[in-house]
Amino acid sequence: MGRSRYEEIAESLRQAIRSGVHPPGSRLPSESDLAAEWGASRGTVRQAVALLASGGLIGSRQGARRVVLRQERRQSFEQLNSFAQWARAMGCEVAGRILTRTTRPATDEEAARLDVGPGSEVLYVLRLRHLDGEPVMVERTVYADWVAPVVRALPEDCVSIMDSIAERADIVAHHGEHLIDAVAAGSEDARLLRVRRASPLLRQRHLTYTAAGRAIEWTEDRYRAGSVVFNVMNSAAAAPLERRAGPGVAG
Repeated sequence: MGRSRYEEIAESLRQAIRSGVHPPGSRLPSESDLAAEWGASRGTVRQAVALLASGGLIGSRQGARRVVLRQERRQSFEQLNSFAQWARAMGCEVAGRILTRTTRPATDEEAARLDVGPGSEVLYVLRLRHLDGEPVMVERTVYADWVAPVVRALPEDCVSIMDSIAERADIVAHHGEHLIDAVAAGSEDARLLRVRRASPLLRQRHLTYTAAGRAIEWTEDRYRAGSVVFNVMNSAAAAPLERRAGPGVAG
């Protein structure tokens, strides 16, 4: 499957940043200059720039030319990208392996998240994700029964389940909800991520939906400390971030 025009532009800019043509702190050429250089529309250039911003390579301030940032694995929630899409945008080598696929009844929480009846059959998948050859994330996902047959048919070394089910079955994630906190590594996490038991892990739980609002998956990702930084942009002019107090904490 060939790259789209905006992905080609993004890859060229990414290489220019990594080779030092655009060092940290410098500004990228304007959208109009990039459009002229590539013979592309400003909309296409804007998509390319947004892809780099989602990967944390450039700042995402509106109304100004984008600034090249110091390179860190930073993941933005502005766009609903798969782990593989984000990693590739960062220029990382991404890999994954499905360790377990089990059909079982949904727990009460899983049933509520996926909007299915209590005890409904779901597909549980345990997967280990790598960046540049290092294990960085343990992924535990529950898929609704209408998605499960497609996921069961995927190879164990499938790089991106979300990209694959979009291509094979036109099941496309349109929007999602993300919950972020920290947890201690259990025995399984410690073994897979090569860390000590009880080491701190960054946990992201997310629920993805189709454009019609149908739940696709409920996922819990556990990242090894220092492997990724999450980036959230907000503005007083838009909807503010929602803050929720933990149990026993006054608002």
